[in-house]
Amino acid sequence: MKLLPSWIREFVSVPADDRQLAEALTSAGISVEGIDQLDGENVYEVEIGTNRVDAMNHYGVARECSAIYNTELKPLASVVGERSAAGDPAISQVSAEKRGANPGHFPIQIDAPDLCARYTGQVVRGVRIKESPERIARRLTLLGSRPINNGADATNYALWELGHPTHAFDLDLLEGKIIVRLARQGETIKTLDGVDRQLTPQDLVIADASKPVAIAGVMGGFDSMITEKTRNILIEAAWFDPATVRRTARRLGMHTDASHRFERGADFAITAAAARRVAELILASGGGQIESGPIDVIGHQIERPTLPLRLSEVKRILGQDIPEDEIIRILTRLGFQVAGGHPLRVTVPTWRLDVEREIDLIEEVARIYGYDRFPDTLPSFSGGVVELPDARKESRMRADLLALGYNEAISLSFISHQEARQFSAATIVEIANPLSEEASVMRTSMVPGMLGMLAWNLNRGVNDARLFEAGNIYEKSSHQTRELRRICLGATGNANEVSVHEKPRPYSFFDLKGDIETLLTAFQSQSLCYQPGDGKRGAKISGVSAADYYHPGRSAAAVMDGELVARFGQIHPRIAAERKLRKDVFIAELDLERLFHHPLREPRYTPVSKFPAVDRDFSFIFDDRVTFEQIQAAVSALRLPHIQTFLPVEIFRGGGVPTGKYSVLLRAEFQSSERTLRDEEVSGWSEQIANVLRSLGGGQRV
Repeated sequence: MKLLPSWIREFVSVPADDRQLAEALTSAGISVEGIDQLDGENVYEVEIGTNRVDAMNHYGVARECSAIYNTELKPLASVVGERSAAGDPAISQVSAEKRGANPGHFPIQIDAPDLCARYTGQVVRGVRIKESPERIARRLTLLGSRPINNGADATNYALWELGHPTHAFDLDLLEGKIIVRLARQGETIKTLDGVDRQLTPQDLVIADASKPVAIAGVMGGFDSMITEKTRNILIEAAWFDPATVRRTARRLGMHTDASHRFERGADFAITAAAARRVAELILASGGGQIESGPIDVIGHQIERPTLPLRLSEVKRILGQDIPEDEIIRILTRLGFQVAGGHPLRVTVPTWRLDVEREIDLIEEVARIYGYDRFPDTLPSFSGGVVELPDARKESRMRADLLALGYNEAISLSFISHQEARQFSAATIVEIANPLSEEASVMRTSMVPGMLGMLAWNLNRGVNDARLFEAGNIYEKSSHQTRELRRICLGATGNANEVSVHEKPRPYSFFDLKGDIETLLTAFQSQSLCYQPGDGKRGAKISGVSAADYYHPGRSAAAVMDGELVARFGQIHPRIAAERKLRKDVFIAELDLERLFHHPLREPRYTPVSKFPAVDRDFSFIFDDRVTFEQIQAAVSALRLPHIQTFLPVEIFRGGGVPTGKYSVLLRAEFQSSERTLRDEEVSGWSEQIANVLRSLGGGQRV
């Protein structure tokens, strides 16, 4: 938002130039991100936290300056032109006797007191609507607000000055009275932007005797707005329930200056002063006169707490002694009422809804006292850094993935109900206040997020992408939510870098399998095998078989010591079509809960044998149902001494090989580190291997 330092200086004397003031405000938490020169005047570009509604105006920032520089703040009564000596209506508490009081001549009633704590009206008669004075129009223009007329501009000017939203009705267009109530089913209203809005019984409205004339806290109505014909005005200043305003504004897709402030909590006590200020501005430019005093109706009182503040706690949190009189000075300048004693008793002002606890008071003291005044010291530490049990394993996997050409990515932890059912059979963990239907449950699988990130890249011209994400999935079990660690890999495009020396080669299932093998061989295991991942062997992670969203012929599962630790393959064409993926996409899911049960493989040095190796080849024909994992397991069960490797060298189908069978050339290598192996030893071992291969149904080729 924009603020004018010249306007701030009207309320407080600042012994610093505009640039120094900007630095001081930034240090105190009112972040001035830039200073622009517009029409010969400095304009601050300010970033104010959403919980600091009190500082979203010039008088509120002037209050901050008063505390920073220890200078007097101009009383609010003199700002709003209050002529009464009875006290400041903006900061005095409304008495219980005024509940429901209506001293003016225009009736106001609150039918929803829980949602409207206070409604103040001020009647001004005999005004003339015209252009605003040059000073007001210029300031609004500098702040990015378009001047309209002296009636509408007065409400906008008061908003920038005091921070409380107000609205001006054409009094002659209102029928009978003002009623603050919930909308009735089927009611509509045309708002100031000319759009017809459909209301629901959950919307709070300002109505006259027959119809809604404004959406409470959001926007006024078109049919009662100020025009050149207006002569009599009702000025509204109220306090509305933040949650109700937020819900209505969000449902209608409306975000206004008023809703922005009401959603975060307005000042209950300033309504009379805000209405008075708008009236003074209108009278100054358009003539007329104020009718009686404000019409002030109280729905319910909003009491601010009195909090204890212990000096010992201030020292414990901030690390140094701050004099008691300095603490009292800071809080008093900020508008808190401080009573002495041990502890101090601090009454929170009505405009500081963000202050609820003692620690909030300590933060107020610290930011005004100055963070730069605290010495730079390291916190005391008596222990040592404790590494998490699986930190080395996670670090190793990340390093391997980066070396394989993958980039780490992060997606939302939320998915839709449809995605949760499509990619997992786990019990869903609902979100109490979801951002949208597309992000309404905690993710039960990391695949939807990975597919979304790959699609995002493909749709923006990044045709070759390799990503990985490490995170948690969430499942509900026995009324408890379990967080399970996973790593998800995604790849699409080419497997190699295209150049004039090398043609492109599409990324394939076997590229992904090689990457999975690299990751899994970093862990110690007794056995590691790969099975078809089409669900026929019960290959499941999170309760959903691979066949549900993997290509049935291009997927597999990795089984380590009898436990499924990974599943990978190409995404099913149906899923790819639903998500409009225009390239083949490959996904891998690793179950870290199971994988991390295995220790990392420690590097071991084995001297190269100085004795020769002996190779023996075996050419067999097998049925297609016999996999190499079965062959390898059967040969390993022989526990032959001195066998170093046993690998397939060549696979052949067709020709003289019958349908449903394949020919494979297997090679065993024998070598001893102590002596030269004898032919009869190797022949005996070879015969054992041949017998095992025959027991699997293999037929030896001559």
